[in-house]
Amino acid sequence: MAVPVVITDPDDPRVADFRDLKAGDRPAGTQRGTGTVIVEGVPAVARLLASPYRVRAVFGVPGRVTALDLPDDVPAYEADKWLLSEVIGFRLTRGVVASADRRPPADLDDLLAGPDPAAPRRLAVLEALNDAENLGSIARSALALGVDGLLLDPRCADPLYRRSVRVSMGHVLALPFAVLPEWPGDLARLHRAGYTTVALTPAPDAVDLSDVDPREHPRTAVLLGAEGPGLTPEAQQAATLRARIPMRPGVDSLGVAAAAAIAFATLR
Repeated sequence: MAVPVVITDPDDPRVADFRDLKAGDRPAGTQRGTGTVIVEGVPAVARLLASPYRVRAVFGVPGRVTALDLPDDVPAYEADKWLLSEVIGFRLTRGVVASADRRPPADLDDLLAGPDPAAPRRLAVLEALNDAENLGSIARSALALGVDGLLLDPRCADPLYRRSVRVSMGHVLALPFAVLPEWPGDLARLHRAGYTTVALTPAPDAVDLSDVDPREHPRTAVLLGAEGPGLTPEAQQAATLRARIPMRPGVDSLGVAAAAAIAFATLR
């Protein structure tokens, strides 16, 4: 088990990965989606250790780092809560934070095919979903409810941003994702790969989601738009069908993370 090194200087270069995290996960002026992956909390860091991501370092208060039973090759550091807060730029209630090397998005064709191109498969397709916490919540539900991967349009938030990883409780690290560079034209690639694409909308003329039989659509991709505006008309028109979640009169919509979880469970 790795023995944590005690950090007494907030400017110690060994904890540079964790400096001023409230400003983001990457140095100012660098491109989005290029920084290290930051993971908070013992359960999430444990999931990081079990993931394909290479851990760069772990930093936390006494007791939290040793609770992880880190392997010897993972650099481990600890400090009191005040120095830890000074380094990262805010009070870390979860007591431990880790950094990891970023992995590139999955190959789109490989993600669409899956290990067995003839097997049932579920994907979530996100359009302009730029709220990192919503994205993390969707990723957590997706992994729990049988979704095999995420597809993101070019405007989506970074799924490996610190807040996304935190809200997903680290589960996003086990969920492959790819980018659809031509949106919504790339939905045609899903159709050629045998997917039924279901655009989620509260529109009254959409079909009832419960009428979409998962057994008749072994390969299904659920389309979700940003909180508020929802899916664009262009995305809805490009999908195989439009579906709504039936709701009590007077309630026009659900939050996107809640709607996603319901759709994943219904189409599982």
